[in-house]
Amino acid sequence: MTEQLAALVPHLSLAAGGLAVLLAACFRRTPAGLFPLLAGLAALAPGLWAVSDPAGTSGITCFYAGLLSVITLATVALTARYAARRGFSGDALYGLLLWSALGMLLLAESDDWLMLIVGLELASLCLYAVVAARLADPLGVEAALKYFLPGAMALAMLVFGAALLYAASGSLDIAGSLAVGGPLAAAGLALALVGIGFKLSLAPVHLWTPDVYQGAPAPIAAFLSTGSKAATAAVLLHVCAEASPDARELLWPALAGVAGLTMAVGNLGAIGQKSVKRVLAYSSIAQMGYIAMAAMAVDEGGGEAALFYLATFALMDLVAFGAVGLLSGEAGDRDAIESYQGLGYVHPWRAGALAIGLLSLAGLPPTAGFIGKFLVFGAALRAGYVGLAAFGIVTAVVGIFYALRIVAALYMRESVDAHPVVPAAAGPAGSLALVAMAAGLLALGLFPGTLIAAIASLVGSG
Repeated sequence: MTEQLAALVPHLSLAAGGLAVLLAACFRRTPAGLFPLLAGLAALAPGLWAVSDPAGTSGITCFYAGLLSVITLATVALTARYAARRGFSGDALYGLLLWSALGMLLLAESDDWLMLIVGLELASLCLYAVVAARLADPLGVEAALKYFLPGAMALAMLVFGAALLYAASGSLDIAGSLAVGGPLAAAGLALALVGIGFKLSLAPVHLWTPDVYQGAPAPIAAFLSTGSKAATAAVLLHVCAEASPDARELLWPALAGVAGLTMAVGNLGAIGQKSVKRVLAYSSIAQMGYIAMAAMAVDEGGGEAALFYLATFALMDLVAFGAVGLLSGEAGDRDAIESYQGLGYVHPWRAGALAIGLLSLAGLPPTAGFIGKFLVFGAALRAGYVGLAAFGIVTAVVGIFYALRIVAALYMRESVDAHPVVPAAAGPAGSLALVAMAAGLLALGLFPGTLIAAIASLVGSG
C-alpha cells in the first residue's frame, strides 16, 4: 500500500496543486504572487519524486515525471510576470496549467487505451482554455478554436482506433491489443497513429500548428509545444515498441513517408515565414519528424535517442518561446523577424538565450540539439533506414538557414531603433529560468554522457 501511494505522489501533487490555486482565490485580498508560487511548488514535487528513485516505479514514468516537472515549472516561471503585466494572471491560468500537466503525465505513462484517452482529454481541454487566456486578444481566441477542432478530430480517430483494437484482441491493454495480428488490428493501429499524428503535428495533419502557436501567448505556446508533444511522443514510442511484426511490415513504410514529409514540410515551411513564432512552430513540426524516425528504430536504440531528443527539445523550445515572451512589450508578443534587429546589443542576455535556443534547434554544436540529432540519425542508420536518415540530414541542413536568419537579425546594428517596443520587466523567476535552460542546452551539448547514461538506466529498469 505504501508503494502504491508513493507512486501517486506526482499525480496527487499536480491535482491538489491545481485545486489549492483555485481555493486560494476564494479568499479576499489574496496576493497575486501566491498563485504562481503555489503552482511552482506543485510542479516541483514530481521532479523531486522522480530523482528520489521511488521503489516499484517504472523508470520511464520517472523520466516523464521529471521532464514534465521541468517543463511545467519553467512555464510557471516564464508566465508569472508575463501574465501579470498583461492582465490575465489568475487562479484559473495556473490551476489549468497544473491539471494539463497531470493529463500529460497520465498520457505519457498510460499502459491501456482508456487511461491514454483520459489523459489526452484532460491535457487538451485545459490547454484549449489557457491558449485563449488573454480574452482581449482575438488571435488567442482564434488559436484556441483552431486547436480545439483538430484536437476533436484526433480524439475521434484515437478512440475509433482503440475500439477496433479492442474488438480484435478483447483487451484494452496497449501491449496486449497490439500483439494481435490481422486486418482489424492493423486498421485500429493505423487510426490510432493518425490521431497521434494530429497531436504531434506530423504532416500532412500539421496545418493547425503555426496559427495556434502564433496566436497563443509565448509562454503558453512553449508549454503546448513541449509538454503536449513530449507526452504524445511517449505514446508513439510505446505503440511502436509494442506493434506486431505484421503491423510493422504493413504500416512502417507509410510511417516512414510521414516522417520524411514532416521533416521536409517543417524545415522548408519555416524558410518563408516572417513571424518568429511561426518559424518556431514549423521548427517544432520538423523536430517531431525526427522523433517519428527514432520511434521506427525503437528496437535499435531509437527509444533512448528519442528520450534524449525530447529532453533537449523541451529545453530548446522553452528557451526560444520564453525569450520571445521576455523580449516582448505588454501590448503583444514581438513577432516580426525584422523587429528583432539589434536586440543582441540592447538586451544581450535575453537575445543570447534566444540565439542559443535557435542554434540548438538547428542542430549546431556545441549545443544539445547537435547531440540529439546525432543519436537519432545513428539509431535510424542502425535500424536500416539509410535513405530516411540521409533525407533527414539534408532537411536538418536546410533548418540551419532559418535559425541563422533570426540570429543574424539579433546582432544587426542597422535599424536597431526601427521597432522601439520596450520589453516588459522579465522578473527574477523568468530570467533565472531562461538563463538556466540556455546553460543546460550548452551543458548537454558539451557533456551529454550523464543524461544518456541515466536514460539508458531508466529504459533498462522500465
